Amino acid sequence: MNLIETHARILRMGSNVFRTADAAAYLDISNSTASQTLARLAGAGHLLSLRHGVWAVPGRLDPLALPGHLTAPFPSYVSLQSALYYHGVISQIPNVIYAVSVGRTRMFRTPLGTVSIHHLQPEFFFGFEVMETAGVAMATPEKALLDYLYLSPARSNLFRALPELDLPAKFNGKSVRQMIQRIPSVRRRTLVARAFEKSMVTASVSRQQERGTAALEGPPPLPTLRHSRAGPPPVT
Repeated sequence: MNLIETHARILRMGSNVFRTADAAAYLDISNSTASQTLARLAGAGHLLSLRHGVWAVPGRLDPLALPGHLTAPFPSYVSLQSALYYHGVISQIPNVIYAVSVGRTRMFRTPLGTVSIHHLQPEFFFGFEVMETAGVAMATPEKALLDYLYLSPARSNLFRALPELDLPAKFNGKSVRQMIQRIPSVRRRTLVARAFEKSMVTASVSRQQERGTAALEGPPPLPTLRHSRAGPPPVT
């Protein structure tokens, strides 16, 4: 079986992301032979190597779905700066895909982008929705902000400076305060609660300043209508 035939059979397998062992079983070959064959297909641009033993079909995977495949068997969901940007809460485009998982903190560099995974305690792993069409697990705006504040006391500098927030009208601050009470550590719960209230004040001040600037500028001028005294053009 040559590479072209192997590639055609893999496409018929019906999986956009799969492991070496899956391909070996489907093709009825050994794992080592499958690994070598898949590497050759990836070298030719027919497959993408996401991590050791995990492959994807080009053009069939939403990059935001990467975390779930990279952290398996541990669950994960897109959060932090990536989810905040997705929901329009921040304007800065993250240069990597940020996600949280009950697995360990680590970074993956893939052909579809860099994915930064950050560990959460299992009891704090909630507050996300799964998009059925793309298979993306995405944090709600409230949980994405809370995850950011939760990780801010960590040694990493990634979450020290909170970007300027533009909270949506439906943002549920009460829900965030309730979720904060689920943080097991008293110290971290206290720090997160303080940081959240500070962020709410900052966001409120920013909105007031924007409204004040808009009021000073006034409404946009009405277009000038030009009237002709000569009447309508003659009919020819």
